[in-house]
Amino acid sequence: MRLRSELMIAIRQTVTEWKVTQAVAAKRLEVTQPRLNDLMRGRIDNFSLNALTMLAARAGLGVRMQIEHAAA
Repeated sequence: MRLRSELMIAIRQTVTEWKVTQAVAAKRLEVTQPRLNDLMRGRIDNFSLNALTMLAARAGLGVRMQIEHAAA
């Protein structure tokens, strides 16, 4: 859930920085405008980690995941 949240925030910030309409941003991200609206309103349950990773790449963001052993 944390990874999804961080990705969603980064994508939302990027889209906001574009200063374009949701219709234009949706086209750039290759999603429908209602789907983009869900993202912009923070409806995290509507997005899988895979979907957000794909949107981040389309937004020009690099995504890197790091896995570490938990402290004992």
